[in-house]
Order: sequence, then structure tokens, then C-alpha cells
Amino acid sequence: MRIHVEVRLLGMFRSIAGTDRLSLEIRRSDMKSIIKALVKSFPSEARKLLIDPDLDDPRPNALILLNGREISVLSGLGTEVADGDEITLIPVVHGG
Repeated sequence: MRIHVEVRLLGMFRSIAGTDRLSLEIRRSDMKSIIKALVKSFPSEARKLLIDPDLDDPRPNALILLNGREISVLSGLGTEVADGDEITLIPVVHGG
């Protein structure tokens, strides 16, 4: 079954993608699969800005919301995404 989701990109993710919104038509899936599919559209050098290469996980670099709720209060990367859902990616700024 295919579903339609909207992805909002903020900060550097918007700059990488060249847009603040993407519409995806995908197979019904979990958040991890959708994020991995999404970054395939990013330039290769920019992928590591979203996906931590050591952890193979976007969460150190992004706050991920599904319909306005942070995915850690749901089922994390295993959260199922349904037709009409909105995913928001907010970059996490690291400092030192």
C-alpha cells in the first residue's frame, strides 16, 4: 500500500534540499526506512549531516517530529507512518 507524506525541512536541511517541503509517495513504512529513503535525494556529502555515519542513526543530528510529536515519545525510528502524516526535520546544533 502506498501512502503520501509531507516532509518539512528546517535550517540546514532546507539548504541541502533546496526547498522547505517535500511530498513523498512511498510504501507504508516506519520512520527509519522513510528517513533513509529521503537522504538518498540529498547530495552524497550532505547525507552525513542527517545520518550519523558511526551510528547509522539520524537522531544525534536531527529532532524528528511526526505530526508535531517528537518520535522518541512514540516508537522512535520504529514509529509507523500513515497516509497524510507530516514529518518535520529540525537540525540539532552541536557546540563545544
